[in-house]
Amino acid sequence: MLTFLYTLIQDRQQNPKPGSYTNSLFQAGLPRIAQKVGEEGVETVIAALAQDDARLVEEIADLTYHTLVLMAARGITPAQIAAELEKRHK
Repeated sequence: MLTFLYTLIQDRQQNPKPGSYTNSLFQAGLPRIAQKVGEEGVETVIAALAQDDARLVEEIADLTYHTLVLMAARGITPAQIAAELEKRHK
């Protein structure tokens, strides 16, 4: 699913669609994308400490999506992240 979502995000980046939230993030630029990752990170922490599991799942999904947008904006691929994680566990 993450690879599919990343591919969809890249498609929006290369082929903008009017009204697309993803496109609005790319148009706003890297500072806004990074800000959204930060906001979603904070919301994830709050959900972990004070809300139910369903809300935590929603916030982790939001954080994951915005992180994938940030990765696409910087040209970082899921394969690069996977390689880094594998390197850490060898």
